[in-house]
Amino acid sequence: MVDQNIIEKLKSSGLTGRSGSGFLTGLKWEAVKNEIADKKYIICNASEGEPNIFKDAFILERYPEKVVDGIKIALETIDNSEAIIYLGKNNYKNFSKKLESLITGLPIKLFEKTGGYIAGEESAACELIEGKKPEPRTKPPFISQIGLYGKPTLVNNVETFYFVAKISEGDYKKTKFYSISGDVKNKGVFELPEDATIEKILKETKNWPDFEFFVKSGGGACGQILLQNELNQPVCGSAGIIIFDKKKTDVIKLMKEWAEFFHKGNCDKCVPCREGIYRILKMMESERIDKKILDDLFFAMEESSFCSLGRSIPETFRGAINKLLKFTP
Repeated sequence: MVDQNIIEKLKSSGLTGRSGSGFLTGLKWEAVKNEIADKKYIICNASEGEPNIFKDAFILERYPEKVVDGIKIALETIDNSEAIIYLGKNNYKNFSKKLESLITGLPIKLFEKTGGYIAGEESAACELIEGKKPEPRTKPPFISQIGLYGKPTLVNNVETFYFVAKISEGDYKKTKFYSISGDVKNKGVFELPEDATIEKILKETKNWPDFEFFVKSGGGACGQILLQNELNQPVCGSAGIIIFDKKKTDVIKLMKEWAEFFHKGNCDKCVPCREGIYRILKMMESERIDKKILDDLFFAMEESSFCSLGRSIPETFRGAINKLLKFTP
């Protein structure tokens, strides 16, 4: 049965997109619903292309019915629509059979293709599904106006659709899922209050280390670097928490791994991001850090990269360099 008040319920709940964007879900749904078109699309993005972020897989394994319920609610709310569940390679391998059984007879299709990190960006996901190279589009127009195949499109991730179903049922308790990994005893995905601090999350999940450590908060690639005295704050981005043993971690080697990931996942669309991450990678490979050059690269990437992914890359490196490496003035 159609939940006639779902958009108002989403607005009242304050639910934001759980991919890291933080945009209000109710406003996003309303924008697509209000567009006039003969066809509209709904995309559930389950590509999960970021390292050490595995909450989509956790939800699809344990609550696939709820995710499909959330997509069905979107189909009922947005007229003339059909849905696509975009699965990365591992998620397709592990969950496609179960999902196929749940979507039989519904206007929902599965799409499987490795689009990499960039395909987490909603317009790049549209490009990939259309059979093109996954690259972000110029905005405006936004995909709520001109998205997949030129039609108004709603993109939410797995966790967001899960909580849409919970909100429709009146069972939303303002929680979110956190991926915890790294040098911890109890790696996994945990559902806790959305405003919980990192310190509280680590202690409640019995993951507070008994050694000196630092945290990567947000995504497995992009995110904040936080020291032990900075953990009285919520988790940012994709709600990932990665713990590193401070004494055992080779910081330059770690930054080289990040740079390799970004270099491989770069879409090559814009010069600042493409050349910036290449220069960062080469510097990490040489193990000769020039902070002045890096500051200039970071500035160029943040101010002139085409999309938010390129603009967000410097934060992780800057945090690691400023907080974990010692420089002589």
